[in-house]
Amino acid sequence: MNYIVPVIIVSFTLWGLIKKVPVFETFCKGAVSGLKTVVDIAPTLIGLIAAVTMLRSSGAIDFLTNLISPLAEKIGFPAEIIPVALLRPVSGGGSTALIIDIFERFSPDSFAGKIVSVMAGSTETTFYAITLYYSSVGVKKIRHTLVAGLAADLTAVIFSVLTVRLFLT
Repeated sequence: MNYIVPVIIVSFTLWGLIKKVPVFETFCKGAVSGLKTVVDIAPTLIGLIAAVTMLRSSGAIDFLTNLISPLAEKIGFPAEIIPVALLRPVSGGGSTALIIDIFERFSPDSFAGKIVSVMAGSTETTFYAITLYYSSVGVKKIRHTLVAGLAADLTAVIFSVLTVRLFLT
C-alpha cells in the first residue's frame, strides 16, 4: 500500500512526458492556482476557527447544553451527546475531541458512545463545508444551504439516537 502514491505520481509524470506536456510548468501553474485559492479562503477559515474557539472558551456550548438537557432527557436523548450535536455542524475537530471524551468517560460501547459514533458518521460539519466550498468559488449568497444543512444535521442526530435505541441496545 505504501507504493500507491508514488506509482500515481510517476504514472502522471510519464503520461505527461509521452503526451509532450510541459510537466514541471503545468505543476507550477497548478501550485500557484492552489496558493491563490488558499489565500482567497484563509480569512473565512480564520474567522470560523476564531468563532469555534470563542464558542468553546466562553462556555456557550455548556450554557446551551444545560439549557437543552432537561428537554432532551425527557424525550430520551442522553445529555452527554448534546455538546457533540451542538458543535458538530461547526467544527469536526472540536466535536471529535468531545467524542473522545465521551469514549473515555463512558466507553465506546456505552449508549452515548454508540450514539456519538453513529452521529459522527451521519452528520456534516455544515458551517465548515459552506465556508470552505462557497468561499473557494466566490459564492456570497448561500440562500437555503445553511437551513437545509442544519435540518439534515438535526435529522441525523435524531435518527442516530433512534437507530442506536432500536438496533444496538
